[in-house]
Amino acid sequence: MSTVSQLSGAEIVEWCDTTHHSTGNAPLDEWVAVCEISELQPERGVAALVGGGQVALFRTHDDELYALDNRDPFSGAYVLSRGIVGTRGDAPTLASPMYKQVFDLRTGACLDDDSVRVATYDVRVVAGRVEVRSR
Repeated sequence: MSTVSQLSGAEIVEWCDTTHHSTGNAPLDEWVAVCEISELQPERGVAALVGGGQVALFRTHDDELYALDNRDPFSGAYVLSRGIVGTRGDAPTLASPMYKQVFDLRTGACLDDDSVRVATYDVRVVAGRVEVRSR
């Protein structure tokens, strides 16, 4: 079962598993609405298609929002949105569900391998809608 709605010209599809998709080709460097803030559960990730690429979107327990590329650089699978949100020191983190490498949600840096980083995206909330800047 799914519901479909339109936000800023981007199609949003919500499945029961809280995966979200924004389809269409958003122009580069434009903000794309992907979901309502109320749809994001703290410490859980969702996936969205933004500008033709997969983005993993997270809301932490302190209501901060982060967006990373959804592709796990170690396995090549698009699964980071299914990762485990946590902290390491004062850094909000995401552990990959594949091989458990940990990434800093703020920078995309892999905390287990300094040579690896995933792309980060700007994210904001406007009138209750979560928007991600396309690339």
